[in-house]
Amino acid sequence: MKTVAAVLRAVTDARPYETSRPMKLEEVELGAPRAGELLVRIEAAGVCHSDISVVDGSRVRPLPMALGHEAAGVVEEVGAGVRDVKPGDHVVLTFVPSCGLCPECSSGRPALCTPAAAANGAGTLLHGGSLLQGGDGKPIHHHLGVSAFARYAVVARESAVVVPQDVPLPIAALFGCAVLTGAGAVLNTASVRPGQSVAVFGLGGVGLASVMAAHVASAWPIVAVDPVEAKRKLARELGATAVFAPEEAEKGVKDLTGGGADVTFEAAGVPAVLEAAFRAVRRGGTTVAMGLPHPSRTLSLPALAFAGLGQAIVGSYMGSAAPQRDIPRYLALYRAGRMPVDRLQSAVLPLEKINEAFECLAAGGAVRQVLLPHA
Repeated sequence: MKTVAAVLRAVTDARPYETSRPMKLEEVELGAPRAGELLVRIEAAGVCHSDISVVDGSRVRPLPMALGHEAAGVVEEVGAGVRDVKPGDHVVLTFVPSCGLCPECSSGRPALCTPAAAANGAGTLLHGGSLLQGGDGKPIHHHLGVSAFARYAVVARESAVVVPQDVPLPIAALFGCAVLTGAGAVLNTASVRPGQSVAVFGLGGVGLASVMAAHVASAWPIVAVDPVEAKRKLARELGATAVFAPEEAEKGVKDLTGGGADVTFEAAGVPAVLEAAFRAVRRGGTTVAMGLPHPSRTLSLPALAFAGLGQAIVGSYMGSAAPQRDIPRYLALYRAGRMPVDRLQSAVLPLEKINEAFECLAAGGAVRQVLLPHA
């Protein structure tokens, strides 16, 4: 079938993006779903720093690529062998289609699925090669098994979580990455307990989802750190009990907690921010890294902190999530009013505004913008 998708054909760091316009809307050919796959009409797609990381080369991916990985839509067609999803179902799409069989999946860590990582790195789908072709007849790679900046997408069944139809799809989309990653880091990776002190560094969609999850977990105090005052204000409204600009953060966190937070979270993808989060953790505490810096970047940390002070750094990819389990429970918290994910939505835009949305996010002015491919 013919559809429209936003395609990246060359890496660039030329900004502003509304001028350099790295994303081009193209008419593409999308193949029919194969066995184990779904055709989804994309109704909403969130704009995430992970998308910009492909544009500027921080995340090396094969090009050309149809970007977008945080989305929700309606199932139009199911491939052979799919029996638990039907046309008309509403789904949230996730960016790791775990196979369920590899050592990582079998040990309860589906976010680290080996076949999914291989497919995502190659720009293919879990069950086969690319189903996208450009007007020149050459293949276009899939982004993280989703390619959601498009009117339609074919995804592996394992990339889709069926959700209640009363959840607005522009809100549901945010559960596929921002909420899954940020809330999961708190509730899965760190298993924050009531009364533990928490500090979150970086208040984009992922960081603010961590703030909300820390509030759900009854952490105290909950400290939020970001250079943007409006984001600090929003963090307070979402459950933070104290906020600091970055230059105030280390002293502020230590004074407030009597030596450092039990758990600190980094959600910026910047090594200096991860180092700052580590400096703000207490003896025996843990820093959780969620951001994705350029692979060439390194950290500088005191070696004695680990054995000498019992401190730790742990990574959290996709919030250590099991999406089929976690998205329904986070949606239940949203529907109960305990996790107001709708507050993360900065703007709703047509797909044609994708480059403008990228620039707004890169400039730090947005939390989560949502693109509507059919607007």
